[in-house]
Amino acid sequence: MKTGIFKSLKITFKKLFTPAATIQYPHQKQELAPRTRGVIALKEPNCTVCMLCVRACPDWCIYIEGHKEKAPPKREGGRERTIAKVDRFDIDYGLCMYCGICVDVCPFDALFWSPEFEYSEFKITDFLHDKNRLGDWMETVPNKPELEKGAEIKERKKKSSI
Repeated sequence: MKTGIFKSLKITFKKLFTPAATIQYPHQKQELAPRTRGVIALKEPNCTVCMLCVRACPDWCIYIEGHKEKAPPKREGGRERTIAKVDRFDIDYGLCMYCGICVDVCPFDALFWSPEFEYSEFKITDFLHDKNRLGDWMETVPNKPELEKGAEIKERKKKSSI
């Protein structure tokens, strides 16, 4: 029985004089991993109001409203185009579970993960971020990593019309 007490005291004194492994958070910041998930950022010009992110979200925390506008043709002699414009794009981070399905499902690369995680609020109603605030997060989104050595970009084959 005495050997158990001595072993535990030995461990206690050993740990007592080793420095702490924690970081003093507000004053020192830990370097984050390159693919850290923090907050979802919106690149508004890429959004076509397709609503795929809204349908895929398991928490129903994304709210989108939009309208269609007429735009001039891309080429001379072409038809007038209709373009979907975003009126409202909100994400309620009080409901969001940060699963990333909305980012994965977006076909137009309008949603990105930002490594920023410091956006605490005093009121839960302030967790509803609008398109302007989501657009501000785009500044913190890191660039895509380069391809690994030996990787190739596959080009899409054009379908030949016969």
